[in-house]
Amino acid sequence: MFKRYELHNHTTQSDANITCRELIDHMLADRVDCFAITDHNTTSGQPIIRRILEEENLPIRCAYGMEYTTYYGHIVCPVLEQYVPWDSIDRRRPELLFRACKEAGAVTGVAHPFSYGDPFARGCRFEMEITDFSDVDYIEIVNNPEPLHEVNEPGILWWESLVLEGVRVSACAGMDLHGLDSMGMKFATYAEGTEDGDPVEELKAALAVQRTWVSKGMLVLWEGTEDGIRFTLFDAKKPGFVPSDRYVLTLKSKKWTKEYDITSGSVTVPYDEIRFEDAVPKLYGGDPILENLICVAPVIRTKA
Repeated sequence: MFKRYELHNHTTQSDANITCRELIDHMLADRVDCFAITDHNTTSGQPIIRRILEEENLPIRCAYGMEYTTYYGHIVCPVLEQYVPWDSIDRRRPELLFRACKEAGAVTGVAHPFSYGDPFARGCRFEMEITDFSDVDYIEIVNNPEPLHEVNEPGILWWESLVLEGVRVSACAGMDLHGLDSMGMKFATYAEGTEDGDPVEELKAALAVQRTWVSKGMLVLWEGTEDGIRFTLFDAKKPGFVPSDRYVLTLKSKKWTKEYDITSGSVTVPYDEIRFEDAVPKLYGGDPILENLICVAPVIRTKA
């Protein structure tokens, strides 16, 4: 089974206009499996949400985290239960903070890397110089409130360029909630799990092997067969998702991009078409243009 994650959310404990209680109710109403609280530079909302969930035994899991809001970019940690000081933040050595957070058991991500910076919102654009991604779990390739072409497209392309160069980093999405915004036809993060499994631990496991999906509700799955790589559509039953009459699968490597009609629900791509090159699968509802993007699937690794 697949579980849905909303990994980037704020409350009145920082700069949002929704309380911890309202955030929980909003996530329950949209049938989210696991959500994170990631208020700016504070963990003060964590005990409030923990108390509500435990006292009421609600059927949802929270990942207790925080978002580091610096002058050089935002680092979102949807799992960060032990506050890690960041007074020594260095834009040319951000690995130091990423490493410290990972050592404290955190999940680490780069938030909205191409968001507008000065003079609109100082620090939102990620200007830190990462040279070692070993302690970076994911890049938020889609921040739903941000402009599609100006901000999210460069984020997707940056992640693609990294993984096609062999960098092991996952892709995730974020609502970046500051209010009770609709999550219909917005990108969420998905990972595989079991009915009785702990969603937080399953998220960590998925990130460790770069097995996350960024999707509006329809996932594209892939597996190796004798004849080639078989791609299959899977409806995640996300509230508000509007199915398409036509689905197109694209595979992008460093050297080529190929297109396949997958409206029937599946397609098998012969191995000789992949040519043993890593590739990023993406699903579109119609012509393969950014406005029609539905899902970014885990990269196909052809080498160990």
